[in-house]
Amino acid sequence: MIERRDIFQAIADPTRRMIIQKLSGRALNIGQIVEDSGISRQGIAKHLKVLQQCKMITLTQKGREQICEVRLEQLDEVVDWVNESRKFWNQRLEKLDKFLVETKTTKI
Repeated sequence: MIERRDIFQAIADPTRRMIIQKLSGRALNIGQIVEDSGISRQGIAKHLKVLQQCKMITLTQKGREQICEVRLEQLDEVVDWVNESRKFWNQRLEKLDKFLVETKTTKI
């Protein structure tokens, strides 16, 4: 059974967020991503596989190197979810506030 991956899995892990951050400046090969990460090439490759399955990055073979590019537009799904959640909770909290004000004034 193939596990369906989504953007939230991509950003759930701090290592993957670090990789996204590094790639947001420019396309890099895997060796450049490994540099200064403190993680093995094999470990980075596993994270890149998840990011690729989430369609957060593209990997292109150029000679002997694989070049990674980030697809930041994929984060729009997260932005949309946050905005909808914010709207929902703001409405709920406004209703709660109104209820508490009405309850307080009726008891006085």
